[in-house]
Amino acid sequence: MGIFDWIFGEEPQRSRRIFISFAIEDSIYRDYLISQVKNKKSPFEFMDMSAKKPWRQSEWKKKCRTKIKRSDGVIVLLSKNTWHAGGARWEIKCAREEKKPIIGMHIRKNDKGAIPPELKGRRVVLWSWTNLEKFVSSIKI
Repeated sequence: MGIFDWIFGEEPQRSRRIFISFAIEDSIYRDYLISQVKNKKSPFEFMDMSAKKPWRQSEWKKKCRTKIKRSDGVIVLLSKNTWHAGGARWEIKCAREEKKPIIGMHIRKNDKGAIPPELKGRRVVLWSWTNLEKFVSSIKI
């Protein structure tokens, strides 16, 4: 916090905490998304809340729900793998239960997979800087 922020009472805005849901087969796209956002030219930033290591099945849902609860929004990376990804579909269901803003983003423009029913009524877009920025910026923190 700078001196002017302290004097005038303006606090810096914290980064939005985003949970990224994806089929394990698509982890390379999640990694790519994170590297894009860390780019100094990115017009926004967010803290990745996705699971970064495998957990034992017995504790996975509990830890995952905790991360989703602590997040400000959820990005679902969609591919042909998502429909068959039980974990990703559970994460979407959990995010809905926790009333988190959710967006589905197709990771491939010309090779889209079926949209899982857990995303019904939620916005689904192509992965682009503009769409990503609009979603992240729209999240109230």
